[in-house]
Amino acid sequence: MQQLLQSEGVVAGNRVLLLAENCGAAVAVLFACARSGICVIPINARQTATEVDRIIAHADPSLIIATTAASPDARDHAGRLGSTEASGAFGTVHVCQTGGGDTDTPEDVAVLLYTTGTTGTPKGVMITHENLHFAGRAAQAFRALGPGHSVYGVAPVTHVIGLASMLTATLSAGATAVLEARFSAERLYAALQGGISHLPAVPQMHALLMQYVRAQGLERLQSDTLVYVSSGGAPLDPDWKARAERFYGLALQNGYGMTETTAATNITKGAKGDPDVSVGPVLPGIGMKIDDTVPGGRDGVGEVLLRGPNIMKGYFRNPEDTAKVLGADGWLRSGDLGRIDEEGRLHILGRSKELIIHGGFNVYPPEVEAALNEHPQVVQCAVVGRLVGGDEKVVAFVEAAEGDPPDPDALRSFAADRLAGYKRLSQIVVVPQLPSAQSGKILKHKLLDEFADQLD
Repeated sequence: MQQLLQSEGVVAGNRVLLLAENCGAAVAVLFACARSGICVIPINARQTATEVDRIIAHADPSLIIATTAASPDARDHAGRLGSTEASGAFGTVHVCQTGGGDTDTPEDVAVLLYTTGTTGTPKGVMITHENLHFAGRAAQAFRALGPGHSVYGVAPVTHVIGLASMLTATLSAGATAVLEARFSAERLYAALQGGISHLPAVPQMHALLMQYVRAQGLERLQSDTLVYVSSGGAPLDPDWKARAERFYGLALQNGYGMTETTAATNITKGAKGDPDVSVGPVLPGIGMKIDDTVPGGRDGVGEVLLRGPNIMKGYFRNPEDTAKVLGADGWLRSGDLGRIDEEGRLHILGRSKELIIHGGFNVYPPEVEAALNEHPQVVQCAVVGRLVGGDEKVVAFVEAAEGDPPDPDALRSFAADRLAGYKRLSQIVVVPQLPSAQSGKILKHKLLDEFADQLD
């Protein structure tokens, strides 16, 4: 792959945009660029042409590489961009010269990761070599990863969890990453029967796997090799966590992080049956504190601030937004509301911008989501505020189990028994599928518009 980069005239300081789904060729591009001092911009090939073109315009790469052998969407992008085929030990890819040639990437920046963002406007997060090294080693240590282990790699390497917490951690440990381009409950189940030892995933993947196994007439997973299961990307609730642990026969670990922190800053290390649903203590070497002076803050509840060798360098060509979240003292404003308990564990209460103020009371969406997730017919849900007549109403969008959708009114009653009056739902909308990013994260900012015709 380094020879390909040289033959295309790419030099240190240039940027290469990688249009990919998980495969060996994508890993080859990532490591070849890192060794050559070239900044790589990994983009999930399943993004639309509009989304990809917006990133190309902002990032100004010298070269585009598409993993066409592993991704039909990458083939489509390659075709419209006018690429040519290239082959090597890495397999077959397609490359496209863009005419760009800037070498103004900061020297220590290894990767530009464009975030989805709560507003839908992407920003290029500058991740350094030190960021990736620290994050990978931290995840490796907490998961006790080593040679002989096998990690299921369905988290996209084009996103920070797949790149840092899965790929970098696995390869740093000398373990094996079993790459999967797209999630399938059936393929995941087969992989778990075939030697997987570590399963990092998001709640939606766990929920769909449990649903698939139940459809096979089984109550729980049978695996002789699985030793570690984790969930990330969304808060847990006690009932869902207990169900998952019964299903796997293992403790379900949770974590917290974001693109700007190079994935995890907090990870739990609890035993099976532990009712703790925090995201755990902060990892060694990272600083954490709470700013309770922000809107929605009170008595130790406030915005989570983080500092350490995992924090991004900033947003590419965007000093204004960088200054809004990253102080001169190195503290990063996460935008998340949380609290730290007496044992030093962080509890995430939701995005500060997603705080719902209903009737003068603060309503934290994860608390309402936890109540709904206890219902056996709910696969996953998302709760948002909807402004009506000067007040925010609490609205839930629910993705239900196949074949047996719950009645919204029955769901409201179910949740009402578990919530204070001011947290109760004004409406529940049952939908076939919640909109999500390629990483599996639910895109809450799209819900009200996407399902506007179903709102009262």
